[in-house]
Amino acid sequence: MAFSEFRGNLPILTALRGGLRSGRVPHALLFTGPHGVGKFTLARLFAQAANCERLTDDSCGECYPCQRVALLAEPDRLIEQGLIERGESADAATVERMPLILQSHPDVWALVPDPVRLKTPVARPMLRIGQLRAVQRAAYFQPMGRRRVFIVDGAETMRWDVANVFLKILEEPPGSATLILTAPSPYSLLPTIVSRCLQFHFAPLTSPEVEAILKEKSELTPAAIRTAAQLAEGSPGDALEMDVEKEFRRRREALRILDRACRGEEFGQIFAQTSALAKDKDVSFENQLSVFYSLLSDLLEISSEIRTPEIRNLPLRKELEAMGRRVNADLIFRALERLDELAAGARRNLNKQLGLEAFVVDMSPYSVQSKVR
Repeated sequence: MAFSEFRGNLPILTALRGGLRSGRVPHALLFTGPHGVGKFTLARLFAQAANCERLTDDSCGECYPCQRVALLAEPDRLIEQGLIERGESADAATVERMPLILQSHPDVWALVPDPVRLKTPVARPMLRIGQLRAVQRAAYFQPMGRRRVFIVDGAETMRWDVANVFLKILEEPPGSATLILTAPSPYSLLPTIVSRCLQFHFAPLTSPEVEAILKEKSELTPAAIRTAAQLAEGSPGDALEMDVEKEFRRRREALRILDRACRGEEFGQIFAQTSALAKDKDVSFENQLSVFYSLLSDLLEISSEIRTPEIRNLPLRKELEAMGRRVNADLIFRALERLDELAAGARRNLNKQLGLEAFVVDMSPYSVQSKVR
């Protein structure tokens, strides 16, 4: 895959190619943006181009470095291989002594949050100090090819005390290596790390761009492609991984929870729904909250009577418009604030079911009346 096949965020791609062409390659890059918009993919393409034997600002796809680095396009297989080699019953010391590193070429490493085990992975994978120390040692080795590239995916999962190990590399950067960090937002990283990186923010793709990728890389029907592109909210990665029918049902169920809460219906039925959400192991709690954020954003645009609202959940437009006529901006803003508190609490091991129940109770008209009194 060459740069020309990458979809979306053309200014970022142009800047990276210009740096390679001129030989002025930064020692540290920070790619931020939503999940699935191509941060890891472009980092891999940059690593290929930085080591291509035939081209200076792109990858030919045919030389040995290009073919080897291209294997990182399927990281799941390499992760599985690494976990099998380490052993299913690895203890904490073994996890740090045998860090999970994806390496298909001597000069290109990819670090991903470590799930620890293959059969029973931890609930919240994270980058570990053993991985970062391995990079710290290897970053100063001379490359076998043109340049060493270290891709640190999910940099926001580093504990801040562990992140100080990485900070030492950025404070004394190696001249022949580039470190690429990916994260949803620069605010999820230490400011001292962010300040030492050249930042690029990846914007969501347009629905036509996502549809073009789905037509090329999936076997979905035209109707399913259109629905997936609408529900993916600009993320081709999410669209490719999506079970369209299941995702539509999940969003419709979340909207029903919001609607019943705003109507002040019996909490017993609502709590049964929130309990099912909290126990759903197929979808992370963060993704479940992102669905509520998306629906509330649509409701805010509709209730604000914007002439041409940008609806993210187009397949649910009729239901959203009906609910949008019954709620006001104050209620939605309060719901968003409560959702922010719930998201922050989830990172501190808050009880998910109780958090969701408190969230829907706060949206009830009875809760609003009691606060007014």
